[in-house]
Amino acid sequence: MADLLKIQVIYFAKIRELTGLTQETFIIKKGFTPSNVLGLIEEKHCIVLGVNFKIAINDEFSDWDFELRNGDNLVFIPPVTGG
Repeated sequence: MADLLKIQVIYFAKIRELTGLTQETFIIKKGFTPSNVLGLIEEKHCIVLGVNFKIAINDEFSDWDFELRNGDNLVFIPPVTGG
């Protein structure tokens, strides 16, 4: 089981509305990135989100190709609009 990691995904705005959740725990394979997790979310909830998000891992901005670690908190930050 050393190849499996537990991460927490926190949902805001569009993703929160589409999933109906504020957060969710995922067990992922070692080597997974935020891009892989986004795919899991889309598959699990039968939604299409695209990639127009910023990524934060453990409260710091990160990249889509960052390799996640056990216990990480992942947030997909939607674009901000306003006027």
